[in-house]
Amino acid sequence: LYCPTPLRMQKIGDLPQLPCMEVHHPRSAFWRFFHHAWRVWGITDDIQADGIRLYHGLSNELPLSILRAKGVKTVVTIHDLIYQRYPEDYPLIDRLIYDLKFSRACRNADHIIAVSQCTKRNIVEQFHIPEEKISVVYQGCDERYKQPVSYERKMEVLTRLHIPQDFVLYVGTMESRKNLLLLAEALEHLPQTMNVVAVGRRTGYADRVETFLRTHGLENRMMLLHHVDNDDLPVLYQMASCFVYPSKFEGFGIPMLEALCSGTPAIGCTGSCLEEAGGPSSIYVAPNVPRALADAITSVLSNPELREKMIRDGHEYAKQFEAEACTKRLLEVYKKVLGQ
Repeated sequence: LYCPTPLRMQKIGDLPQLPCMEVHHPRSAFWRFFHHAWRVWGITDDIQADGIRLYHGLSNELPLSILRAKGVKTVVTIHDLIYQRYPEDYPLIDRLIYDLKFSRACRNADHIIAVSQCTKRNIVEQFHIPEEKISVVYQGCDERYKQPVSYERKMEVLTRLHIPQDFVLYVGTMESRKNLLLLAEALEHLPQTMNVVAVGRRTGYADRVETFLRTHGLENRMMLLHHVDNDDLPVLYQMASCFVYPSKFEGFGIPMLEALCSGTPAIGCTGSCLEEAGGPSSIYVAPNVPRALADAITSVLSNPELREKMIRDGHEYAKQFEAEACTKRLLEVYKKVLGQ
């Protein structure tokens, strides 16, 4: 995908048509058959032929041949370096490829966008990139989380998914880094009437969580849902008593922002960037102390004034992630790179 000025975008596959967008495909028939290779190599010739002034690689990489594109400025967005922090979650070949692509992109780019201050620090530390070469441009979340859902729709979803009306919500892949076991352990310290609904793609780590639940007689108080439709997620966020995201490490932590936009108090863990996504009025606990998480959940559920303040302040904090604000910061980066 490339974004020169005026804005133009290029990507293989279907894209929503916007007034500011032109969709292009590889000029060469050869690259049409090998579009993945075109994206990392052959696209450079098309960039040059189109007279592109600025190329933005949105997903951690630039074309390997981008330096051949004379007169083209480049920006790359780095979302996270999780593969370095948790190498055990990635095959060796993937780590080697990521190291090559990420480090090369950071060296070759005229400017780097990090999605959080945490990611910026990681880039500086791991790739020895000067801080002034990196700007932080936060992400937003889907507009659907900002739209109130009708009572009828809420009841339909809860009934269809067999979800109780009082529950704590977790949304995220069920893998070790996301630390869902901490929430399962905290459940031991919460009232018997409180349940947890965990939504996300299942990995082998989910077996470990389920084993803990069975061993401690909690299997009926925590639901692990693996195939929830995206259209149902706003309902779950808005119906949850609070949202808990116990992840040990993230590049940004969009689920925290989704909770704020949904009007749901959010609790996260310290150690990465969740404070950036959740803001100062959300609550943060250590990622290895179940009792602290249980105490935080209890505080939110038992203190109406605290809950209302978290909801009110969360809505206000989330305004900085609106599309207009994020676009403004992005355009400032483009202008800086182009010398405007």
